[in-house]
Amino acid sequence: MDDHGGRTLSSEARGCAFAGRTVEVRALVDAVSETRPAVILVEGEAGIGKSRLVTEASAALGADGLRVLVGGCHPLREPLAYGPVIDALRRVGPWLPPAQRLGASAGALAPLLPDLADALPAEPPPAVPGASGPGVQRFRVVSAVRTLLEAVAPVALVVEDVHWADEATRELLLLLARDMPADTAMVLTYRAEDLPAGAPVLGAPFRRSPGTGGVEIRLGPLGEAELRAMARDVLGGEPAPELVRTLLERSGGLPLVIEEDLLSLAGSPRLERVAGPGGGDLITLADSPADADAAVLRVPRSLREVLAERRGRLGPDAAALVDAAAVLAVPAGEALLARAAGLDEDRTAAALQEAVAAAVLRQTGPDTYGFAHVLAQEAVYDGLPGPVRTRNHRRVLAALETRNPPPLVQIAHHTRALGDRAAWLLRAQEAADGAAGVGDHGTAAALLGEILEQPDLTPEQLGRAAPAMAYAVSVGTEYTTTAAALRRILRLPGLPVPVRGGIRSSLGMFLIYQAGDLSGEEELLTALAEVGEGDPVSAARLLALLGVSETGRFALAEQRAMVERGYALLAGHQDPRARSMLDLARLFLLAIAADPIVPGLLASLPREDADVQVLQGTAMVICGSIGRSFAVGNDARAAAAVAETRAMAPRIHLPVLDLYLDCHQIVLDWQAGRWDDAAHGLAAFHERHPHSPLGSGGLLATVRGLTAAARGLTAQAAGDFGEVLTRGGLHLDSLAAAAGTARLQLARHEPETAWRSLTDPLDFLGFLARKEAWAYAWDLVPTAVETLLALDRADEAQALAARHATATEGRDAPGAVAEHHLCRGLLLRATDPDGAMAAFDLAAAQWIGIGRPYRAALAAEHAARTRTDPAETITRLAGPVTTFEQLGATSDAARCHHLLREAGRATPNPRGRAGYGDRLSPREVQVRDLLASGATNKEIAAILFLSPRTVENHVARVLAKLSTTRADLTRTSGPQD
Repeated sequence: MDDHGGRTLSSEARGCAFAGRTVEVRALVDAVSETRPAVILVEGEAGIGKSRLVTEASAALGADGLRVLVGGCHPLREPLAYGPVIDALRRVGPWLPPAQRLGASAGALAPLLPDLADALPAEPPPAVPGASGPGVQRFRVVSAVRTLLEAVAPVALVVEDVHWADEATRELLLLLARDMPADTAMVLTYRAEDLPAGAPVLGAPFRRSPGTGGVEIRLGPLGEAELRAMARDVLGGEPAPELVRTLLERSGGLPLVIEEDLLSLAGSPRLERVAGPGGGDLITLADSPADADAAVLRVPRSLREVLAERRGRLGPDAAALVDAAAVLAVPAGEALLARAAGLDEDRTAAALQEAVAAAVLRQTGPDTYGFAHVLAQEAVYDGLPGPVRTRNHRRVLAALETRNPPPLVQIAHHTRALGDRAAWLLRAQEAADGAAGVGDHGTAAALLGEILEQPDLTPEQLGRAAPAMAYAVSVGTEYTTTAAALRRILRLPGLPVPVRGGIRSSLGMFLIYQAGDLSGEEELLTALAEVGEGDPVSAARLLALLGVSETGRFALAEQRAMVERGYALLAGHQDPRARSMLDLARLFLLAIAADPIVPGLLASLPREDADVQVLQGTAMVICGSIGRSFAVGNDARAAAAVAETRAMAPRIHLPVLDLYLDCHQIVLDWQAGRWDDAAHGLAAFHERHPHSPLGSGGLLATVRGLTAAARGLTAQAAGDFGEVLTRGGLHLDSLAAAAGTARLQLARHEPETAWRSLTDPLDFLGFLARKEAWAYAWDLVPTAVETLLALDRADEAQALAARHATATEGRDAPGAVAEHHLCRGLLLRATDPDGAMAAFDLAAAQWIGIGRPYRAALAAEHAARTRTDPAETITRLAGPVTTFEQLGATSDAARCHHLLREAGRATPNPRGRAGYGDRLSPREVQVRDLLASGATNKEIAAILFLSPRTVENHVARVLAKLSTTRADLTRTSGPQD
């Protein structure tokens, strides 16, 4: 272990994955395989992966029996006409037919291929006696190459880096391309920026002849997903998001640069493994990305050489302009470049044209110019002599300081480059404050991190920079590094104790609300002790944070007392942020109990204010109210709050809210019966927030579990619920999982086990009382009532229902009303069927009014089961069956169909013993979908109310009709229409 708490990685590098070119490889392979003859052009800048693409495609083509010949052009070529093509043809020896079967024209290659001379016909005499000259010789070579390729077909001729081809080779390739031999293909790679200005790759316009196929492929940079795949192979583990972004920014997505960076990192002791938020390790840098850039990663040699060669061809003015752009480090307009380079307007225009034409600079906007990527800029900058750098930094700084408003981050950068530490500390702090003021907390954190790395900071400097740094890293969504960064700040020597307490509070907040680590409450309590009475404002903020705890550590009454103590501490202090936090906590506590005053309090929050932190506070309160709203059945209010918060997002700069809004939308979609939308939302959530603990626990895992239970996948449902309960314990977001677990056990006729799930070792009913969360409509109270009735403990069931009714009376909780009716129906079913049915009907109507069709259908099913009249049962089950089938609640639908059969209704035969042939019958479609979801035969039998033997027969027929195996169907398929 190192002092960062992570495990230092082995320096052994792994192989580098080929990533992100699936579409391009397929296009190349298809073009060569499906339509020969074919000509394929592959274009892309240096390091973009043209050679790797061709290599991967060649391997695929070779595996299919195609012969691949590869040659390459070089900038420092030896004088050999047609060199790249001749180099490729040297490999045809094993495939040549006897010389007598080759066309005589192939003999023209004998002098160029001496190693194959014995296998080729004799060099033919000129077609016209006495004819000679370059033109005649080129015609003979073209004919010979065509003959040879045709003799060894099927074959692909690959020539790389055609931008470096000599004129003879370029002409040969052009003539071949215009008249390709049968069953052959030609693949040419090149860099457009290294061709003469405006010149075609083959020196003349090329159009494919009729019957000649092909495609033009242009390679662009790789993205985060592709870089992540490469990093996994080289580093041997999952890279952290901030490491991926650092590498992507440096490389500009160039695979060559990415690979060199990864290989450099693989041997660095500064790389470590840290615990990820959802379990498992992530690989990150032990120090800040800025340090890593300077100390670990270097500009690749190949890129330095390319840029040095291109810059060396420029005239003095263009070279000066490029040097100025390298010092500027960001794209800039022509006027700023001119001032930085010391050129007048006319000379700047000409120099700029020259630099762009040479592909050293590129136009990045209507009047902005810069380098293709960060490493290109670094390559030029690193090559500048010290005096040239200093002179340019002074010019740039003088130009930037005249701008209004001044670009503070750039000014700080150039000030530091000139070595003025005192001035830089002031400029960097100003720049960080400015970035934070507009919500750019990533930039603020980078600047503040640089400040805090400086030795001998004064207490005042530490007291200003450290809390700002803590806030900046806390409002982001980097789950893998934020806790480590905050703990590093807490270890800073000389940090004042009150400041330390404030930063620890940020750590606690992060652990709870973003990393899903409930140990954050311990950090908050420790911070409260560190802050003490000497800093009442910070203490009030901490009390506000503890006031919104959703765990079982504090009763709601204790949290009310904390909030009131916070208000008392603020008496006589003007701190809008602390007061806003306490207001949020008070509203949170009111919302848990579904107090009717909550909507008015939400409506009174400020929606317009010049202070972005005020708007951030409003957005956080509204976002925090969403979960409370749908928890008590105010789904329409919750949906409106999601929409309002999303509309505020562009103004408030709080990216962490996106995480919660995405989560809330998934829950709302599920409750509203949009289960397909919820499923798509879950997939998108994991893609957008791959390391978020919200995706693997809490309400999202509960939604997965409820869906699985409705479809009869009991093992999957139990696993999802168990994950929630293991990670969350007694928590407001665990109530539905506790109820879901007990429901699974009730369905297995295990009421004792179900009761233990609700009360031992985690007493969820006691937790409801401590948190005064009786209004939460997560099915916990109805499940407990049903469990007690199954245990013949009717008096206790009656008492629990009465307590629930009393606690929710007068509350703004439509869901609690529905659950009250449901509990009444359960209690009356044995003694008063008519009263029970009326209560179930009221519950169903209430759920319909709320907008939850699944819950309404379950209540309606209860009503249907209450009647003993078969005809009425059949009539009442029609609605629930339709809803269950529309939602895909397979197990619920099958249960109702089973009840219909018991009631005497003749249902359509789903087995399809005749009339379906090779097509799947309706019953077989059900079986297929359950197989695809991973259900076992036993689960399928339980879900569809069939015997195990019948299920075995269905499974065998499904697999035979689909010509597949169970494993393949589970791996590759999903429910289909």
